[in-house]
Amino acid sequence: MKDYTEDRNLSDIKLLAVDMDLTLLASDGSLPPRMAERIDALGEAGVLFCPASGRPAPTLQMMFPEHADGIAFCADNGGWVIYQGRAAFRDLIRPELWHEVLDFSAADGRCAPVLCAFDRAYVLERDRPYHEDIYKYYKDIRYVRSFDEVDDEADKVTIFFPNYDAEPRFASVYEPRFGKRLYATNAGREWIDFMNLGVSKGSGVAHLCRQLGIDLRDAAAVGDTYNDIPMLSAVGHSFVVANAEKHMHAHADYLVPSNNDRGVAVLIDAILAAKGFEPVGL
Repeated sequence: MKDYTEDRNLSDIKLLAVDMDLTLLASDGSLPPRMAERIDALGEAGVLFCPASGRPAPTLQMMFPEHADGIAFCADNGGWVIYQGRAAFRDLIRPELWHEVLDFSAADGRCAPVLCAFDRAYVLERDRPYHEDIYKYYKDIRYVRSFDEVDDEADKVTIFFPNYDAEPRFASVYEPRFGKRLYATNAGREWIDFMNLGVSKGSGVAHLCRQLGIDLRDAAAVGDTYNDIPMLSAVGHSFVVANAEKHMHAHADYLVPSNNDRGVAVLIDAILAAKGFEPVGL
C-alpha cells in the first residue's frame, strides 16, 4: 500500500473527514497533542475539519469544545450532519422499522439494543448493567421497560455486543435479515449500526461537500474499519491508519501511521506543509 507521502496533491484538500475510535483517538481514547491548534491551522489553510463517527453530535461536540460551533460533524454514521453549530442534514428511520430491529435484537438476548434519537438514546432497563459501555458514546440515556414507550424521532439503531462477537452476528443474522431494508454495518467488534439505505459516513460527507461547494475530489478521509468504507470510497484522498485490519487496505489509496503513533496528526502536518503552512508538530 502506498505511503501518505506519495499523495502529490495534498495541497488540493479542502475538507478532512476523520473517524474517531482507533483512528484519530489513541487506544486509550485520547486525542493527539495540540489537536485544537491543528484544527485552527487547518482552518487558516482553507481546510474544514470534520470528525465522522457513529457517535451522536453532542458527544462529538463535547470532544472539541473550542470548535463545537466552527467545524463540521458527520454524526450517527452520516444520519446527522452539523456545520457551524447548525444541522446541515438529518435523516429519519420509519418508526415501524426501528421497532422491528429493536424488538428482534432485544429477543436475541446476547446484546443491548439502543435507539439513537439525535440528542438522546433509549435503552431497555434490563440493559442498565452496560451503562458505562453505552455512556461512552451517549450522554443522555433514557431507560425504558419497553421500546413501545418511546415516541421520538430516530436516525440510527445501534446494538452493543458485550462478548465482542458483533462481526459474526452481523454476517450470519443481522445483515441477512435487515440488509435489504436498512444499511447495516459493523462499528468495531462490539457494535452493529443500522441507518436508512443510502445513509453512511460517505453520504454524510457528500451532503456536506454539496452544501459548501467542495468537490469530493478535494475531500479527504481517514478510517480504520467497516463503517468507514463508504466515506473512503466517496472522497478523492483516502487514507487508513496502520492499525486498520488488512482488508481495509483495499478501500483506501494511502496508509498513515497508526492511531497510537498519531497518524492523523502526522497527515494534518503533511497537508499544512503542502499548502505552505508551518506544521504543528508532535
